[in-house]
Amino acid sequence: MQIECRFYGPFREDIGERRVLRETDARTVGELLDELSAAYPALDGRLVDGEGIAGSTVVTKGKRDVRHLDGIATGLDEGDVIRLTPSVYGG
Repeated sequence: MQIECRFYGPFREDIGERRVLRETDARTVGELLDELSAAYPALDGRLVDGEGIAGSTVVTKGKRDVRHLDGIATGLDEGDVIRLTPSVYGG
């Protein structure tokens, strides 16, 4: 499925892009965050801390209806938009 990932603040600076369309087999937000950390080494350890979303990161999902997640087990659907923001940048 295809997911859109939008990066803000230092995350955007680290990967050099604001928006990434990603083909993924991930079924949960946690799996997607693991994929992103592997694809962009600068994000390693900054998205997931082993038990959940890293403390300084805010992740939301939704196309128009932006909402906070219930946790890394939150499911993904085709066309979801995932926003990754360091908490100091508007979380």
